Amino acid sequence: MAGGLAALTVGAELLVRGASRLARAAGVSPLVIGLTVVAFGTSAPEIAVTVGAAVTGEAEIALGNVVGSNIFNVLAVLGFSALASPLVVQRRLVRSEVPVMVLLSFGVAALCLDGSLGRLEGATLAASLAGYLWWTVGRARAEGNGPGDWPDGAGFPDTNVVRDVALTAAGLILLPAGARMLVSGASEIARALGATELVIGLTIVAAGTSLPEAATSVMAALRGERDIAVGNVVGSNIFNLLGVLGLAGLVSPSPVGVPEAALRFDIPVMLACAVACLPVAYTGYRIDRWEGALFTAYYFAYLTFLALDATGHSAAGPYGRVMLAFVLPLTAATLGTMAVRTWTARRLRARARAKAREARG
Repeated sequence: MAGGLAALTVGAELLVRGASRLARAAGVSPLVIGLTVVAFGTSAPEIAVTVGAAVTGEAEIALGNVVGSNIFNVLAVLGFSALASPLVVQRRLVRSEVPVMVLLSFGVAALCLDGSLGRLEGATLAASLAGYLWWTVGRARAEGNGPGDWPDGAGFPDTNVVRDVALTAAGLILLPAGARMLVSGASEIARALGATELVIGLTIVAAGTSLPEAATSVMAALRGERDIAVGNVVGSNIFNLLGVLGLAGLVSPSPVGVPEAALRFDIPVMLACAVACLPVAYTGYRIDRWEGALFTAYYFAYLTFLALDATGHSAAGPYGRVMLAFVLPLTAATLGTMAVRTWTARRLRARARAKAREARG
């Protein structure tokens, strides 16, 4: 486990350093890099674990890994990243990618209502991923941030490009390798303690396979690459829903089962996490430390429920109902109110500036 953690840390540093330099050299915005290369690269452990679990018939681990990873990405990864350094959110992310993540979360939840995900659903999700990639790259080109060709004479010699590609590749190799070592050791401990496959998938496997996202986003925030930090989380969640779950549905010998426990609590929590990103991002287009602390606290509250439920504690039911019925809606309402106030204040300031310009003219 210690070796896995070391590989994750080094891999995250190499990936952020190489990808951010390549973005500047190629004229690609850091946001697009975060939404595509970094997000999909750090999702490699989810692909390996989820597809492997689906092929071997461990459906609860396969689904639990995707749902748990998306919960972990929003609450823990964004939470810890914002605690490390407040995250500035680009307007494009708020207006486009975050709503896409929310809509896809509800779409996947709807597909799960019948209790299984078959090849048809898997093919639909995989095809949607191709459409999302086409849309993302096309929009980046329209905005002048497309991949294009390497600029000539831009101060980035070929040797630097080769080095940065090597750094990025090394990071993409180390991240899934480290996650695999960490998850393997942690899963053996959990099984020895008698935890169910769903709980293992939602917690240890989900957190372990999401550690690349966590390490990459926190490192990006500390290095000032905040677009990569936020774009990585949103892009990873979209990729998990479309690519990882889609592949699992396609390769599984039988439909991927959706446990009733996941429909009752974990999938609603995933939806709440996705929706919570909207008002948080709208509050001044930044995620402050207090919002990061709130997300982090909610993740530990979620882990508390899973621990109570796994041990069959009588408090698990009431605790879960309180979380779903009161705490999450109240927080969403509070954040929504703050977002409206921030938006109103921004409009008033814009009008005041316009009137001042008219007066000077």
